[in-house]
Amino acid sequence: MLRIFGHYIALPALLLAFLETVIFFGLLYFLAHMPVGLGLTLPSEDTSTQIPAILSGVSFLALVAVGMYNRSVFFRTRSSVKRGMIAAPLVFIAQSVFLFVYGGVMQIDTDPYYAVVMVTVAAFFPLTWIIRSVFINAVNLDVFRRRVLVFGYGPLARNIDGLRQHQHKGHFTVVGYVRFGEEADSTPLHPVLSNDLLDRRHALAGYVREHQVDEIVVAARERRRPAGKLGQGLPVWDLLECKFGGTRVSTYASFFEREAARIDLDELQPGWLIFSDGFRINWFLRFVERSFDVVVSGGFLLFTLPIFLFTALAIKANSRGPVFYKQERVGMDGRPFRLMKFRSMRQDAEKDGVPRWATTNDDRITAVGQFIRKTRIDEMPQVINVLKGEMSFVGPRPERPFFVEALRKKIPYYDERHRVKPGITGWAQTNYPYGASEEDAKMKLSYDLYYVKNGSLFLDILILLQTVRVVLMSDGAR
Repeated sequence: MLRIFGHYIALPALLLAFLETVIFFGLLYFLAHMPVGLGLTLPSEDTSTQIPAILSGVSFLALVAVGMYNRSVFFRTRSSVKRGMIAAPLVFIAQSVFLFVYGGVMQIDTDPYYAVVMVTVAAFFPLTWIIRSVFINAVNLDVFRRRVLVFGYGPLARNIDGLRQHQHKGHFTVVGYVRFGEEADSTPLHPVLSNDLLDRRHALAGYVREHQVDEIVVAARERRRPAGKLGQGLPVWDLLECKFGGTRVSTYASFFEREAARIDLDELQPGWLIFSDGFRINWFLRFVERSFDVVVSGGFLLFTLPIFLFTALAIKANSRGPVFYKQERVGMDGRPFRLMKFRSMRQDAEKDGVPRWATTNDDRITAVGQFIRKTRIDEMPQVINVLKGEMSFVGPRPERPFFVEALRKKIPYYDERHRVKPGITGWAQTNYPYGASEEDAKMKLSYDLYYVKNGSLFLDILILLQTVRVVLMSDGAR
């Protein structure tokens, strides 16, 4: 894992992204210069690589947008093929738009490139699926996977084992579990290592060197030694010896945050929040965030004005009532504001005055409402809230005061999501389906706190790109 502006990126994904971008550039350059009818007469030698390079960058962004490098997709060929079928037309459309704009601004003829782009996209995706199969199955993935030694044999260790299984051919492999403390053995974990590693001085460091352990994770709630065993507490001097020898030593909370891209609320302690990295908020970052919000939301509003007009007409034709729906939500620092959406439900959806979660196949949703919810068009008027400064383009989704009051009593740290402005889209929305229960709200909070802790302009841009996937694939819409 590499940490870029506070966010963790998998090294294999970065390597594959670089490889595929270079391949796309090579295909473009070759087809644009081959002497068999697809060659171009470029206005100058300087642009002979400039246009292919920019088009390759556009291709990379489109692949990121549909989640081709996501942790849940990266090592699964079938998922890659499914996403690729969506990515191919998206890449062609994005590159065609660029060529149209670039040709107009630079006043050069880019028409021959449309054919080149079409052939490149058609050739690229079958080629990249072959490359991914080779990369995943033929490359020795142990080169990329960190070798982890886990101190613990209880619930925290089982959570780590769950992460390992969920990641398929993922980012780490467990060398062994050291039975530590008096934790229950309800679910056996393998391999379990002998306690001799803790009882003999230098034994741990010797094991780490022999088995090429990259990281030690302390995953035990109880950090006292079992009765009758040598010493008390964690083997501090042995861990220091490993640390000085170049082996990373991590707490369970930090390891889980890095590998799951969320925070484990069940094991969250105030001390870890206080002393861990993150929560970097100052006037400059707020200025950059606000500038980003104004530019993005202003441009978005300008380019989507025809969609606004068409949606308004469709809502009026489909059902009685106003076009826009205003609802009180809780914003930054707990301040209430009126959120704007296109109305997707009947006007009497909550005629009894009792707020309720939206459900699958909710009969309160109109025919037009069903479509605009699936495509997330109903969320578009919130750019007005962004321009007013009540929301940010990226951030935790704002909830209604009724639900906030109920959730803050049942879910620890729930109010911490209000440390930043709420957003139209967010880390939870791109990683977890629509939340319609207290359990869903808790899971979304684990992602929201990750964003509050590690938020940056880099992560905001990544979330905006990933939102394209959410819209195109209707992930989590209800």
